[in-house]
Amino acid sequence: MSAVFFDSGLVWPLSVAVKDLDLESCLFPPLAAVPVDRRTLPDWVHVHQEMRRKGVTLFLLWQEYKAANPDGFQYAWFCDAYRAWLGRRDLVMRQTHRAGEKLFVDFSGMTVPLVDRQTGEIRQAQIFVAVLGASNYTYAEALASQGLADWIGAHVRAFGFLGGVPEVLVPDNLASGVTKPCRYEPDINPTYADMAAHYGLAVVPARVRKPKDKAKVEAGVLLVERWVLARLRNQVFCSLAELNRSIGELVAALNLRPFKKLPGCRRSAFESLDRPALQPLPATPYEFAQWKQAKVHIDYPVEVEGHYYSVPHALVGRKLDVRHTANTVEAFHQGQRVACHQKVDLRGRHTTVDAHMPPHHQFAKWSPERLARWAEKTGPATAGLVTAILRGRRHPEQGYRSCLGILRLGERYGSSRLEAACQRALSINALSYRSVESILSHGLNAQPLTPPPAVRPQHENLRGPEYFH
Repeated sequence: MSAVFFDSGLVWPLSVAVKDLDLESCLFPPLAAVPVDRRTLPDWVHVHQEMRRKGVTLFLLWQEYKAANPDGFQYAWFCDAYRAWLGRRDLVMRQTHRAGEKLFVDFSGMTVPLVDRQTGEIRQAQIFVAVLGASNYTYAEALASQGLADWIGAHVRAFGFLGGVPEVLVPDNLASGVTKPCRYEPDINPTYADMAAHYGLAVVPARVRKPKDKAKVEAGVLLVERWVLARLRNQVFCSLAELNRSIGELVAALNLRPFKKLPGCRRSAFESLDRPALQPLPATPYEFAQWKQAKVHIDYPVEVEGHYYSVPHALVGRKLDVRHTANTVEAFHQGQRVACHQKVDLRGRHTTVDAHMPPHHQFAKWSPERLARWAEKTGPATAGLVTAILRGRRHPEQGYRSCLGILRLGERYGSSRLEAACQRALSINALSYRSVESILSHGLNAQPLTPPPAVRPQHENLRGPEYFH
């Protein structure tokens, strides 16, 4: 500061005649103005490319510009001039997307006919398109439908094509991706959300009727339709594999086409921008899984595709979230996994884990033969009733509890009374635990099975059958 005061030509102590404005102008003289035409203009194309890199800001780029050009423009002018330059670009170039940040996905409105070689039947293949925000790198694939399984499979293959995972997925509001569209909190399809969790990315659907939210994929779909599908319009395809080979070749050529207003192409922009910023792929690709809600039955299984899988018995009557893939079935209660089974393709059968049963229901230790042998110790009627109950059920396991309950009635009422009650139950075809228990509790086991013939009372007003001869 002393050097500045010395260079100002002022003398200390200051004269009373020196005003504050004079003092300020002496100590802080204005900088010499540099003519605008002598200042170096920023390279806006370079700025725009750098802005798509992860973590890069306009302030950082201005600092680098100012370091290289000390007489250059100030930060406010730099920001205003960049935005004005962006405004003169195409509409799809006005949004700045960070490298590796967003992948936009959608289906094309165009379809491609597939002809069945055997019958000549024609079905329409759906075209899935994915576009990276920063580089516009494009992926396209033909699918049999827009269903959930095809939708998820296309994402898995798209991630494999990119060799990495973005931070955010931006789908349209189709049912396979969004269960309930909403401007503020859309409900994501559980399977889609499960896939996103597997790859560690977020799903942020475009707003309903807001095409600008997904301008990248809208433009990508248009390019795929013009540069890929239109070129295939005169070819006949008989399988998805054949169609996808042709699509793959044309998409590769599309990614190598030079940009019109920027240097390079989609492929080179992807290699320099998006690829280094993508998250690594997980060790294994996502296995397609479906979700459903299932109520736990009284004998503690949940039903999946006609097969019954056990869950802890304490959850009887509760509604669980069930996730099933081609190989496994998992049950969740309040977000916690409570059961896991290997998937079984046998309808109407049960898969039961001993640990899921209460101590007195360890049915896995029993079999129809063992129950019948135990019943024979009481008597032939008891054995016959047990056998009839097991044969009358669609699955013998469903009758185990009834049989065990009947056999334990012998501990309360005695073997002889139980045998008589079972004989009566068989005679009236009352094949259940409740029937036997009712017979015993009302003492019906002591009554004869065949009631004696009724004796007609004698009375002068009663006419017998001989009257009518």
